[in-house]
Amino acid sequence: MTIDSIRTVAVLGAGTMGNGIAHVFARCGYTVILRDVEDSFLARARDTIARNLDREVKKGKIEEGAKSKILGRIHATTDFSQISRADFAVEAVPERLDLKLSVLREADQLLRPEVILASNTSSISVTTLAAATARPDRFIGMHFMNPVPVMVLVEVIRALQTGDETFHTTMALCERLEKKPVAVNDAPGFVSNRVLLPMINEAAFAVMEGVATAEAVDAIMKLGMNHPMGPLELADFIGLDVCVHILDVLHEGFGDSKYRACPLLRKMVAAGWLGRKSGRGFYAYSG
Repeated sequence: MTIDSIRTVAVLGAGTMGNGIAHVFARCGYTVILRDVEDSFLARARDTIARNLDREVKKGKIEEGAKSKILGRIHATTDFSQISRADFAVEAVPERLDLKLSVLREADQLLRPEVILASNTSSISVTTLAAATARPDRFIGMHFMNPVPVMVLVEVIRALQTGDETFHTTMALCERLEKKPVAVNDAPGFVSNRVLLPMINEAAFAVMEGVATAEAVDAIMKLGMNHPMGPLELADFIGLDVCVHILDVLHEGFGDSKYRACPLLRKMVAAGWLGRKSGRGFYAYSG
């Protein structure tokens, strides 16, 4: 599969990451098959994409008339067999190994043999995922950053089995999406989360041990280190449950105690304080 032969892209999963990935592909002229298990999930995704396109119109990033054309390129469906028309596919279901393996195995059977299958995993071994398919040389990780329409980075992760053609095609595709791909090899947490999550974890330890308040920790990192968002504010944005999950992946993968999740993070997750999505995390949210 060459870069110029990719016209239709399947996005598997219409959640936060999936609808953002669909948005970006459609904005750049690709026909998108957006698949999820319930019509309500797909309706919510289309509403989110429409709102995000409205923001882009207001900011002058796209013309008013482009919104309807972009939305018209996105074909939402619960019928998994529809993805057989795709020239490229990106899996973007929740970060659970069992769920990803199930979706990827079914997609693998439906897609043409030459089609590249990518996973938007943020921490799970791409090599493990590739091995579950009949196309390991045409399997790769594409870790988009949230929010996808805004963030330019795509962490492109080569599995042990990923072929050179698959890698080069995926890197070129990222460029056509007006993203900046950065290549890494498969390892727990890749680069982004291997570096980011220990910082978030240490910030949580500082709060738990009474070194400083969450507000103070974030202020120091924003004002002193020029971070646009403090680590605990970012943790709330990511989801504290997701942070704990990634730390567990790092801890298990490396066997190093430095990746042990802060007990405060675990306690907050147990209380249902997951961050923005639950209305409370290190900060309180409303609306």
